[in-house]
Amino acid sequence: MEEVSGAQLIAESLRAQDIEYMFGVVGIPVTEVAVAAQAAGMKYIGMRNEQAACYAASAVGYLTGRPGVCLVVSGPGFLHALGGMANANMNCWPLIVIGGSSDRNQETMGAFQEFPQVEAGRLYNKLSVRPSSLEVIPAVIEKAVRTSIYGRPGSCYIDIPGDFVNLQVNRSSVKYVGCCPPPPISTAEHSAVSEAASIIAHATQPLLIIGKGAAYSHAENNIRKLVDLCGLPFLPTPMAKGVVPDNHPNCVAAARSTALQHADVIILLGARLNWILHFGLPPRFRQDVKVIQVDICAEELGNNVRPAAILLGDINAVTKQLLEEFSKKPFKYPSNSEWWKRLKEKITNNEERSKGLALQKSLPMNYYTVFHHIRELIPKDCILVSEGANTMDIGRTMLPNYHPRQRLDAGTFGTMGVGLGFAIAAALVAKDRTPEKRVICVEGDSAFGFSGMEVETVCRYNLPIVIIVVNNNGIYTGLDADTWKEMLKYGDPVTRVPPVSLLPNAHYEQIMSAFGGKGYLVNTPEELGNALKASVADKQAPSLINVMIDPQSDRKKQEFPWLTRSNL
Repeated sequence: MEEVSGAQLIAESLRAQDIEYMFGVVGIPVTEVAVAAQAAGMKYIGMRNEQAACYAASAVGYLTGRPGVCLVVSGPGFLHALGGMANANMNCWPLIVIGGSSDRNQETMGAFQEFPQVEAGRLYNKLSVRPSSLEVIPAVIEKAVRTSIYGRPGSCYIDIPGDFVNLQVNRSSVKYVGCCPPPPISTAEHSAVSEAASIIAHATQPLLIIGKGAAYSHAENNIRKLVDLCGLPFLPTPMAKGVVPDNHPNCVAAARSTALQHADVIILLGARLNWILHFGLPPRFRQDVKVIQVDICAEELGNNVRPAAILLGDINAVTKQLLEEFSKKPFKYPSNSEWWKRLKEKITNNEERSKGLALQKSLPMNYYTVFHHIRELIPKDCILVSEGANTMDIGRTMLPNYHPRQRLDAGTFGTMGVGLGFAIAAALVAKDRTPEKRVICVEGDSAFGFSGMEVETVCRYNLPIVIIVVNNNGIYTGLDADTWKEMLKYGDPVTRVPPVSLLPNAHYEQIMSAFGGKGYLVNTPEELGNALKASVADKQAPSLINVMIDPQSDRKKQEFPWLTRSNL
């Protein structure tokens, strides 16, 4: 009669649920779980911080549709992962977190790293559970995976007592379960589809808003058909960029504020009327705007604005229903309308303003000059990871996406520190599925600091990620070296250094060099071009390009900026 350990059961059960990737930081009591995972055929990636590990695991869930796993130790390790759990839930990405905990016979005794993890996990997860015995571990893991991907995706936590890890049980007593199938696909009521189509057909200033829920549901082909069939202007939210290519003639991202403020009918495809879309309220939206809301989550429907039409269901399936409705009752929004004329004028004006900034020759460089050169040299099919304040904001407008699920950023939760975890996850998934794709990670210097030691992880696994640190010596703005030195003459740095300032001219590229990757320090467009060409050409090793820019560089003046400092 074969005996099996708790660690083996956990690993085998995850693999049985078609889980491929596990990220974590090992220690008491979970090291054996990581070893067992590798023995079961899973890929284990040891990270330098549980928070980054959790971000990476959640990004795998978004990119593949099957959750990644984050493995953490008890107490502090669990707590470090809470940020990743919350971020996954806010972004609606599937994630499984497995945390070791105190031995059962030491509970309430002040055990090593004892903490009420199941109770704490309930605030951050769709499911927070501890198996009652080794025999039910496969069933608990199947339920966690199913819960993470069914309905609105999100995070699930499984608590494993320390004494479970090496405890043995007879295989014949284990309650094995089969692999949980993909989520069932739901469609909207036919009457709601007909009503929505009628509202769209009678719109004078329509706007289609594409959210990352549409990217997650792989709705790109049907949404592209809908845009082309009906001639609708569309606006992607940041991580929905590429669902329809940014260079499509109907993309109005460069006239975002005008489009939102004056549209009389808005179709929301997997996007939420939260802070990113100004809650759908005046003055950013018309008071009388009609909203057609398409979402997989019933509880989301009607948040902040009562919809004129509600379509509950899978984004891809509902978009197909709309296409079928318009095939029966054809509709094409006129390309010569006053609305299109107004949007195109705004697009031209905004693009000219950005172009003027991008072509400035002055040194130090500004953001727009840097992004202009990045845009010209990176592969069009690369996966872009972006985080920071100005760096992410300006990069969203300057760096186009042409394919779905190829932009990862701070997301719904506005989380800083996600960059390198996301980049590592994207590089691993690309390596296994599309090895020709490059991962380009564009970070502000402050954002890079949250998870900079993950550069060692990148080098350890030899992931050919190109990291670009846009270095302005601070958060939003910084100080140049001369001003910094002069300021220090007048007192202690803790009372003199502005809270937004970081050390001027920090050599972040040397962190990459220290671990065996390639580091570049650049100050001019020519140096940036040479470093980028060399980094993109080298498909075997990671690189970090430290781009020094004007510490006072800022985004161009806008009537309605995408993000404000109060948002971050």
